Amino acid sequence: MRTSNFQTKLLSLQGNLLNFAYMLTSNRDDAYDLLQDTTLKALDNEDKYVENVNFKGWVFTIMRNIFINNYRKVVRSATIIDQTEDLYHLNLPQESGLETPEGSFAANEITDTINEFSDDYRIPFSMHVAGYKYNEIAEKMNLPLGTVKSRIFFARQRLQKKLADYR
Repeated sequence: MRTSNFQTKLLSLQGNLLNFAYMLTSNRDDAYDLLQDTTLKALDNEDKYVENVNFKGWVFTIMRNIFINNYRKVVRSATIIDQTEDLYHLNLPQESGLETPEGSFAANEITDTINEFSDDYRIPFSMHVAGYKYNEIAEKMNLPLGTVKSRIFFARQRLQKKLADYR
């Protein structure tokens, strides 16, 4: 009986949660991902919810915490620690290559090539590039770890072959 009531409350909040997720992420796809992650986490932790506690506040706190943790993960993966003598790498000009027309053309061509992949290869490869670990990708896609690793490997090979002129 309690599970049914819990799920009903959770379903009634989906619209509000999606609005909050969109406010946090400013991206429709990311907002839907955050909503899904929040819903799953709330369902997984239903036993931890105590009656007479603000249910809406509890679920929104879960969403905010997931967003913060994902943000921290992205920042951590983008942080470069320079351990060279005299901080050699830190003092190099930090050019992305996108400032020139050739650089942005190359970036667009790489993106277009990745988007040509079938979902079976594009999704795990894009997730890996975004900083997800193999086991996280396998879990999210409900695939064996070996399958995820081989798909990323083959996607990388295909990308290198198609963009051999840029080497």
